[in-house]
Amino acid sequence: MSRSGFMIYGAYGYTGRLITQLAVRRGHRPLLAGRRPEPLSMLARELSLPCVTLSLDDPELLRHELGGVRCVVHAAGPFVHTSQPMIDACLATGTHYVDITGELPAFEYAFAQHETAWQNRVALIPGLGFDVVPSDSLACFVAEGLRHATHLEIAFAVLGGASGGTLKASLEGLARGNFERREGVLEPIPLTAGTSEVRFFDRPRAVIPVPWGDLVTAFHSTSIPNIRTCLAIPDAAAKLLGATQPLTEKLAPGFVKLLDKPALKAAISALIGANLAGPGDRERESGSTQLWARASESDGRDSEAWLETGDAYAFTAESVVRGVERLLTRPLAGTLTPSQAFGVDFVLDIPGTKRHTRLGTNGARAEHK
Repeated sequence: MSRSGFMIYGAYGYTGRLITQLAVRRGHRPLLAGRRPEPLSMLARELSLPCVTLSLDDPELLRHELGGVRCVVHAAGPFVHTSQPMIDACLATGTHYVDITGELPAFEYAFAQHETAWQNRVALIPGLGFDVVPSDSLACFVAEGLRHATHLEIAFAVLGGASGGTLKASLEGLARGNFERREGVLEPIPLTAGTSEVRFFDRPRAVIPVPWGDLVTAFHSTSIPNIRTCLAIPDAAAKLLGATQPLTEKLAPGFVKLLDKPALKAAISALIGANLAGPGDRERESGSTQLWARASESDGRDSEAWLETGDAYAFTAESVVRGVERLLTRPLAGTLTPSQAFGVDFVLDIPGTKRHTRLGTNGARAEHK
């Protein structure tokens, strides 16, 4: 069977639809796929694209369809459940794989397949969206400023709404607990590990540790052994957490166990799916995100930088489509982080993205290549 183009699996989901629409605007005709025939066929008719109803539970059919494309964009999460069967099928059929996960187990599984992917001349690039293109790029950028970095800190502020898929993946993440990387090993930390303050490009913000994908990807990109990733939270939430820290520390373990109960998880997931459509066009147009990263050496020397970009979902669509365009024009193999695959400055190709290397009294000096 001759191969042409790429497949978008989960094309009718919130982010999958954005990726599909952008791909069409950039002149592509991807094969749309997913397990639900009704929304899939509606989207295919709307955009005059081919489609195939496809379940990840049918490996024979999955491999048959993947055999006809050069690459699959996997946009159907939670990826802790869906990425393994898709990756296995790609390895078996020699099909390149990219996804938009931010889930630690999904990253770890992908990197565990590096040798097989290399031998089969298949590229596996997990996290080719907001998770983790901007943070991976910024991590590499600050690491390049030092010769022997031992610690890496990353923080991000998302100034916009969330889709149902994002919240479902977040629910899965909460059920697995919180982590940071210490001396090269992922170690559990309290779900309520306390707040700190980060000076983002516009202003200081309170942040809390979260299990962001860079705990895996930045480790592979930079080899820095100690990594902490944080999320900015509203000032009111920070004050509440500070006032209730002893209580939240006591209740958090029970809350995590409760979230891991299948019946409750399914009920919450269904509620999210029925009531949360995701940010609309206007909200995406006005949305913005900020990131900060600092690498440091044991003697106290450090390297710090900031990144500003637009809405996280619009960013994801752009980074996926542009990444696939590059992937299909160059020989890549093995499991790669976005920066390993496309370079540290790939993030600057995304419209509206700027990198800053210094904060001053009158603003910042911006480096935008």
